[in-house]
Amino acid sequence: MRTPHNDQLSEPDRAGRRGQHVPERRCVITGEVQPAQQLVRLALGPDGGIAPDVLAKAPGRGAWIGVPRADLEAAQAKGKLKGGLARALHDSNFTIPDDLGARIEAQLQRATLDRLGLEARSGTLISGNEKIEQAARKGQVRLLLHALDAGEDGRKKLAQAWRVGEDDEGSGREGLVLPVDRNTLSMALGRENAVHLAIVDARAADRVLAHLSRWQFFTGWSRDAANRDSDPHAPSPVGEEKTGTAPAGPAASDAF
Repeated sequence: MRTPHNDQLSEPDRAGRRGQHVPERRCVITGEVQPAQQLVRLALGPDGGIAPDVLAKAPGRGAWIGVPRADLEAAQAKGKLKGGLARALHDSNFTIPDDLGARIEAQLQRATLDRLGLEARSGTLISGNEKIEQAARKGQVRLLLHALDAGEDGRKKLAQAWRVGEDDEGSGREGLVLPVDRNTLSMALGRENAVHLAIVDARAADRVLAHLSRWQFFTGWSRDAANRDSDPHAPSPVGEEKTGTAPAGPAASDAF
């Protein structure tokens, strides 16, 4: 996963440079290995049902997927998902909900919005055109986000201020458009009229992108892809270069 211009290494990359262990897991559909934080965990519940566990905190056995929703649902329809889960869990006595893809998408959205809310409360997220523009021109913005229904003029003005602050004029760098409107963002942040958002801390930007990239990758959010085409420094969803997955790495756990 590529990272913003302001923060050259992803969290797994930085952890590796520090000599820290970066957990990896194998996707049960593709068989490919990626850092666990870039995948979605599926947990086996006590009732024998498979449920999404995007925060990877549910107890008991689980397995991992690293494909977009369309690929997941195709694998589910063909029985490939059930077969992969059975091998990873060493158990075939489980049920998969028909709407698993929708449940995962809802959890990924909730996790991203909750992360934004936490950053707002900790002071690493700011909103409001004037505050963001001032911070951007001072080179303090690490990530720029816009609601789905944000006006084009407002997005362009803040993006220009960001480029000026980063001495990056002419690059075409833009903020990322989120797949939710201002009302949804306002409710998540507990603020009125949250249209434009900026993250002013590099680690906070990493935390937000860890959630946002999984959400956008899983849903195939095209507005983000359009933004990345015009911004060579913008992050890419997990494993975009190879049919939605990263190259296989060394042996890793299928489940835990």
